[in-house]
Amino acid sequence: MQPQTPDHEPQADAPLPVAAFEHLTGPSRGTVTWVGQPDLIVFLTGTGRVRVAASGAAEPGQTPVARLRRYDGSYEVSAFDGQPLWVNGAAVETRRLRHLDMIEFGETGPMSRIYLCHDGQVLRPGVGTVLSDAAAYLRSSRKPVSRRVLSAAGQVQRRLARETTWAFRIGVVIALAALAFVAWQQSRINTLLRQQIESGQAQVEAVSRLLARTSEEAPTPADLDRLRETLARRMELTTERVAELERRTTAVGRVIARASPSIVFLQGGYGFRDRETGRMLRHVLGPGGKPALLPGGFPLLSLDGDGPVAERQFLGTGFAVGDEGLVVTSGHVGEPWEEDVNVAALGTQGLEPVLRRFIAYLPGRPEASPVALLRASAEADLAVLRLDAGEGLPPGLQLADAPPRAGDEVIVMGYPTGMRTMLAQAGEAFIAALEEAGPLDFWSVAARLAETGRIMPLASRGIVGRASGEAVVYDAETTYGGSGGPVLDLDGRVVAVNTAILPEYGGSNLGVPAEQVRRLLEESKTN
Repeated sequence: MQPQTPDHEPQADAPLPVAAFEHLTGPSRGTVTWVGQPDLIVFLTGTGRVRVAASGAAEPGQTPVARLRRYDGSYEVSAFDGQPLWVNGAAVETRRLRHLDMIEFGETGPMSRIYLCHDGQVLRPGVGTVLSDAAAYLRSSRKPVSRRVLSAAGQVQRRLARETTWAFRIGVVIALAALAFVAWQQSRINTLLRQQIESGQAQVEAVSRLLARTSEEAPTPADLDRLRETLARRMELTTERVAELERRTTAVGRVIARASPSIVFLQGGYGFRDRETGRMLRHVLGPGGKPALLPGGFPLLSLDGDGPVAERQFLGTGFAVGDEGLVVTSGHVGEPWEEDVNVAALGTQGLEPVLRRFIAYLPGRPEASPVALLRASAEADLAVLRLDAGEGLPPGLQLADAPPRAGDEVIVMGYPTGMRTMLAQAGEAFIAALEEAGPLDFWSVAARLAETGRIMPLASRGIVGRASGEAVVYDAETTYGGSGGPVLDLDGRVVAVNTAILPEYGGSNLGVPAEQVRRLLEESKTN
């Protein structure tokens, strides 16, 4: 806090100022009145301005509202002839004023703050004082809250601009300049990144990184060790929760038991092919026949590569409908490249996605069956597949005739987290046997799970939050791998197809209503 010399110095023969009244509201807002005489009268003009003068110095059209008498280095304020007077928001008749008191003159009069002076100087307020004054005004003023807030904000802005030190103002300018420089630097970085992404090599590297991430779906020995220690415990809790749900209600148990044979575990992979030459995007082999890596640790891919085809692997859930081998799933499972952000970019380089393998596992069956895309919806995230399982077709689930209502209980079935969930449920002995069997990959692990009868769907229970013709919202737990699974009512009928997760909204999920499934099945019959 630095001392501030009054804006208007008193005359040479005038008393040394004892106090300063800073007018915070009304027509006098932003001005300061210095006082030093022992006996003064506070007048309000016809326009609402504050005037402080010696007793008997009234001018036409001015109304006396308060009297000021000097008292021991301060002033005592008294209401003049019953005029309303408030100090710090309390109505008073007489009050000795203290430093920073808030005085309101008249029923609708302006508000002023008193500063007690030292040797003719008043302390210049700092940022803390300015904010404190605004808070005091908010507490003391009797105006409506909205007007108080606006007035206080105006005071803070005006006083920070006019009353703070030059050092503070220069600091604000420097901070704004630094912020502008950081924003400019970030803009340059964004521009450089955009240019890199637009280059052809950057697109191939992006696909390479994506393939490297998805290859993690095939568990490594280190993954299996962690599964024994952590994921097994988590899934044990999940299994216990499902078991508890089944025990709590026989209806839920019947639905899960009846629907489980119809829930299909889908597994697939696709690559990228050059439209003109028909060559596939492959890994480039380095010394020793091992895939060459980019500086970032991702595999090097090329149409001239001599290694295996670069394959994007995916998982999902489906369910059988009817008795003709039809399977319903999500559109992004039936056509997985539709959600691959790199497909459009690679298309400009003459590459197109090619489905290399698409298979389905049925609960309790040791072998996989091929599936093929029959039709994908152009309006919703839905697809219909045809299952080639010979004479052993699974029983089809029935579609509900009416949409669910908010508050209805539903059961979501599927394969959330894919093979990792089933591995966790398989137990330590099975995991140890996998380790002894040798190298593991995406396809062989699923085959071993099927051979030992360990491919079984999970179920979770929830409540419908909202249902419309476009979507059903519910809170049953699910995650990656559960897309395409059925959402069942307590009669075992399909009310929706699980399609999307909304983790930022309390774990809610979205499903495509059964009516849209029915329309897509009708369209599929015309193919």
